[in-house]
Amino acid sequence: MANQNDFTKVLTDAIGSAPFDASAIQEAFKNNAKFGEQFTKVALEAAEQSNEIASKWTKDTIARMGDVTSVKDEPAGYGKAMTDFASAQAESAAEHMAAFAEIAKKVQMETVELMMAAGKTASGDAATAAKKTAGSAKRPAGK
Repeated sequence: MANQNDFTKVLTDAIGSAPFDASAIQEAFKNNAKFGEQFTKVALEAAEQSNEIASKWTKDTIARMGDVTSVKDEPAGYGKAMTDFASAQAESAAEHMAAFAEIAKKVQMETVELMMAAGKTASGDAATAAKKTAGSAKRPAGK
């Protein structure tokens, strides 16, 4: 009956004889990190642009509030001020929502491009690793 040490040696020899290319794993890790950096850049740019739009929208709204809150000579002036404010806000909302949509569209296009590039890189890396492994595989003894 074989003891544990004999089995460990057989297993170690079997693993050692299997072709293994650590550089392929390192290259895959580097590619993964590169794509992660690119995805993060897209997300951060979108966040920055969205923040700028939201800030501008808020500033515009606050500026328009001055007209609504000012004292009017006639009671009808308050109604007109509210109507003008609501109209301006509706127009502003449409403009700002369109700007947000443009950001989303840009992010979507850039993300799809990055995903396609990542897929091509991954398939290329897999093909290269398979060729290296096939080329370095050892033939069984006696064949």
